[in-house]
Amino acid sequence: MGRHASWRIPEEHRVDPAYIEAGDAIAMGQAVYDRRMALGIDQVELAERAGLSVDEVDRIEGGGTAPTLPLLRALAVALDAKLDLSVDTEETHVSFVPHAA
Repeated sequence: MGRHASWRIPEEHRVDPAYIEAGDAIAMGQAVYDRRMALGIDQVELAERAGLSVDEVDRIEGGGTAPTLPLLRALAVALDAKLDLSVDTEETHVSFVPHAA
């Protein structure tokens, strides 16, 4: 089973959309990083697999961008995994689950 990243919104920020979006981006970036590490590939290889630049991969992993659905699909394919994403009012859970061999 793949690792997952979670982000719980502190009480004082639950109504701040910018804070929520930043937390979601951080959780996604951590999940991409964790899966990339599990595969033993570097950012260059992930970028090639996903049709991205290394700078784009770095921004995603650093939580600097919120990927679109087409980009999420490209990342899932490039990471040879299924993307599990759960968004609730207080938490976001993101994981890339490896495909069965």
